[in-house]
This record gives sequence, C-alpha cells and structure tokens, in this order.
Amino acid sequence: MVMKQIKVSQLAVLLGMGLFMVACGGGEGGEGPIVPPPPAPAEYADKHMPAGWWTDAAKMEEGRKLFIGETNPDVNCASCHGKDGKPVKAGARDFRVGERMKLYSDSVWAWRISEGVPNTKMKAWKSKMAEEDIWKLVLFERSLGLAGKGWDVDKKSWVDAASVSAAPAAPAEAPAEAPAAPATAGK
Repeated sequence: MVMKQIKVSQLAVLLGMGLFMVACGGGEGGEGPIVPPPPAPAEYADKHMPAGWWTDAAKMEEGRKLFIGETNPDVNCASCHGKDGKPVKAGARDFRVGERMKLYSDSVWAWRISEGVPNTKMKAWKSKMAEEDIWKLVLFERSLGLAGKGWDVDKKSWVDAASVSAAPAAPAEAPAEAPAAPATAGK
C-alpha cells in the first residue's frame, strides 16, 4: 500500500512539473522553437527605420504611447503583448526574447505590423496608422528585447544603435535656373 502511495505521489509530482513547464512555455516563452521569420516581401524589403531614429528617445516614447494605446485608441499592442512585452494573450510574440527578436530585420518587423501574420491572431494595422507610426512601434518594441540596438542595413544584423549608419540622403536637387531676362519689345 505504501509503495502504491509513493508511485501516485511521484506521478502527481511529474504531472505537476509537466503542467508547470507547459504553462511557462518550457523556457521558450511559449512560442515554440526559435526559427527565423520569412523574409519581407519586395514591397517592404527596402523599407528601413528613418535615419537617426534608432537613438531618438522622443520617437521611442511616441512608440511606447502607441504601443499602450495612449495615442491612438484603435491601436493597443499591449492588450496582447503586455505593456512590458510579456504577452498577456496566448500566441502573442514575447518581445523580451532577444534571441528570437534579433532574427527580425527592421523591414520584417514593419511588414508584420503592417500586414499582420497569417494563421495567427496578429492582424494588419496599416489601415489604423501612418507608416511613420509603424516605425515608432518597431522602435519601441525593439527596445524590449534588443535595447540599444539598431538594424544595420549593410551588415544585415543588429548592432549598437549609435553605430548604425544613417540612411542614404536623398539626392540634392539641382539649383533652380536663373529666370530668363525679360524680352525687350522692338529692339
């Protein structure tokens, strides 16, 4: 009888540990194995964070306010992802997991926010906000798991944000031509 009680106790402990691991995500944030996302489609592949934004605290604060629904009541990322990036709804990406988030280029991140993620609850947000606001969200979300990092387009990796080269400047406009001298009548 005592042996049977010990086996039942051991089974209960193992079952409890298994349930605990499932509830905690087994150490991977409940999101499954860490694998790279698909590349951004052509319409997003060449879009990148505006020059100078990776280190712009004011832009990041604007992104935080968007994220928590303070700026735009139609957009509240925190309702699924949590105010600190820890998901509060099943299936939401945990932005605090740097090992996963470093696999997302800035253009992939913006694409996922803009167009949503197929076969998930993540819907498209581009109809609810301007592209500039999407970049502010990328900036804030990046701070949760990749603080101090910026996407280096040339290296195709996350590097120290202060070292990210600025996006190429727009070509300078040609100087305006001098107005033509007025025609003189009869001369």
